[in-house]
Amino acid sequence: MDRMFDNVGRLIARWQKQTNHCESSILNDSTALRDTLRPGDVLLVEGKGRISGGIKYLTQSTWSHSALYVGPMAGAATEGEPHVLIEANVDEGVVSAPLSKYLHCQTRICRPVGLSEADCEKVCRYACERIGLGYDFKNIIGLLCYLFPWPMTRSWRRRAIALGSGDASRIICSSLIAQAFDAVRYPILPKITRTDGQTGQREIAEIRHSSLHAPRDFDISPYFMVIKPTLACGFNYKDIRWADLPQLHAAEVALAPEIEGAIAEPERSRMRH
Repeated sequence: MDRMFDNVGRLIARWQKQTNHCESSILNDSTALRDTLRPGDVLLVEGKGRISGGIKYLTQSTWSHSALYVGPMAGAATEGEPHVLIEANVDEGVVSAPLSKYLHCQTRICRPVGLSEADCEKVCRYACERIGLGYDFKNIIGLLCYLFPWPMTRSWRRRAIALGSGDASRIICSSLIAQAFDAVRYPILPKITRTDGQTGQREIAEIRHSSLHAPRDFDISPYFMVIKPTLACGFNYKDIRWADLPQLHAAEVALAPEIEGAIAEPERSRMRH
């Protein structure tokens, strides 16, 4: 049975690779993205493949892939560019990758809030130590079954996701990152139970199984902050060049406030009199 699900997963993965590409109407500013990312950040990616489309539809989210930013890795580079991301993908399993791989994709940075430096190092090291693991093809089926909105009891949904959660040598992208944060007990979307105690009601958190996580969970998690490079690097809407407006030369832009002041002064004088 396991072999059958594994083979089906591989067929789906092969089907996925035929259309797996990134295109975005918004080109990422590589400098801004590099300057903004910090170790421990989760980079969400909008994939365009067939499975990506299914995940986005079932999760009602833009994001179908996730990678962990760990910073420049010694000895790992592509054409002189250091590898800074750890991810699990269909083609290679768990690998490191350069940031340029996703500069033509729509992305989002999700940053864990209050994560200590020591725990951040543990999260990054955990992910780095998983390089070389295979991709969990069976979990493709399990995750899609778990997310699909058909009538299914909770126990059956858990059985579906368990199809891909029994092999420690294989993993998918969101599960890899979830396990890394679980290693330091940092929450993503824990199950919260409220209990009554002597001092009143309190909340008890229970870590969800890593196989139950999808990329969008980092986006909607109350424990991760969404960071936008354009705003983080300093944004001034006055600097935008609009296609339907005449473009001013630098000298004219510099003189614009003085011209506006000179035009406004007679009007203020007239109103005073």
